[in-house]
Amino acid sequence: MDHIQMQMLRDIQKLEFTAIELTLYLDTHPDEQAPLNDYNKTAEKLDSLKMLYEKTYGPLMAYGFSSSPCPWRWIEGPWPWEITL
Repeated sequence: MDHIQMQMLRDIQKLEFTAIELTLYLDTHPDEQAPLNDYNKTAEKLDSLKMLYEKTYGPLMAYGFSSSPCPWRWIEGPWPWEITL
């Protein structure tokens, strides 16, 4: 696994953490526009980064963000949970 792939995975993890935290905050503060804007920006960045990752390195999940070429790429390793950061 190359350095760029590792950095992309770290960035995905950071954005997922941020999205979860903002979701929890918005559950109790649904009318606050600034955190909602932050959530929308984070979700957009996260979706874009996941699509780029899958296009470059293969799926993050079996039902990922992109279609699979032949052969089925999900069986190619390492699988996301086998990657050590």
